[in-house]
Amino acid sequence: MKNREITLAIHLQEGTDSYSDKWIEYCQKHNINYKLVDCYSDNIIEELKDCDALLWHWIHIDYKAQLFARQLMHSLDTINFPVYPNAKSCWHFDDKLGQKYLLEAIEAPIVKNYAFFDKKSATEWIESTSFPKVFKLRNGAGAHNVQLIHSIKEAKKYINKMFGSGFQANYRGGVLSDKIWHFKRDKSLKSFLQIGAGVIRYIFPHKVYSLLPVEKNYLYAQDFIPNCDHDIRVFVIGNRAVTKKRMVRDGDFRASGSGKMSWDIGEEGKKCVEVAFEVSQKLQTQSLAFDFVKDSDGYKIVEISYAASPRGFPESPGYWTRDLEWIETSLRVEYFIIEDLINSLSKKS
Repeated sequence: MKNREITLAIHLQEGTDSYSDKWIEYCQKHNINYKLVDCYSDNIIEELKDCDALLWHWIHIDYKAQLFARQLMHSLDTINFPVYPNAKSCWHFDDKLGQKYLLEAIEAPIVKNYAFFDKKSATEWIESTSFPKVFKLRNGAGAHNVQLIHSIKEAKKYINKMFGSGFQANYRGGVLSDKIWHFKRDKSLKSFLQIGAGVIRYIFPHKVYSLLPVEKNYLYAQDFIPNCDHDIRVFVIGNRAVTKKRMVRDGDFRASGSGKMSWDIGEEGKKCVEVAFEVSQKLQTQSLAFDFVKDSDGYKIVEISYAASPRGFPESPGYWTRDLEWIETSLRVEYFIIEDLINSLSKKS
């Protein structure tokens, strides 16, 4: 199938995490026909009838997408209409409970985790386990909705709330704490002003957060990995993987959102790339982002996502092949995604 014969449907996503801007740019550079569509439209299926594929990158705080995006992609998958992300790539997105069972089922190397769905069993577990433990809501990104629990007393307070009024996803107190941490790190006027913005959002939360569902009536926890000063992020797209090492925040245990990173993952980090390719192949995903941390037995998967923020890899010096060969080149992860989709259309013709 020649490029001029292809018409790609692209949902325009605004914001700093948008993939669609670069998808449109790619189409314009390579003279590929594209059509902007609205996936929230009641007649989206009809809109796609003159298109060959759909690209839609939705994010975790989009409450509307959380209601139906997976179902739309699965429906289009069912009729063999090419989409990105497809159902196998995205059904577990922003769902750590789903990821738990998926990764356990394929025997992937993961950080030991626990899930309980009634207060009695959760209480029995915290009374018999060791601390500290990492308690997480099943959704959220950037280290939000994550708490390090040090004692039975803290754990009981947490589960009383979890099996009571519940937690609002993207807890705004955590967002404000992040603003303060970034000011301590950067000591800049910009980061200082961001504290003010955080205070305003704490008092007057953005409407989008209030529309997300309250998380309650379950407990999800992971073992705490002590003395871990970094994590490794691997973003697999087809037969390529981009990587980086993220250092933990000072006085904290989280690396996500720290802003401190290195492109050099070291020789040991290559094992993360190898595992990421293996897991992606088993799950038959178009793309998959991984967070790895290192314990006494080596690197383990913390969580996965069908995509990573494009802000995380704008200056990546290259990528790994499936054979663990390093290719030094400038790149855009958004381009990799649209290239793979176009290639899949060519193979169908």
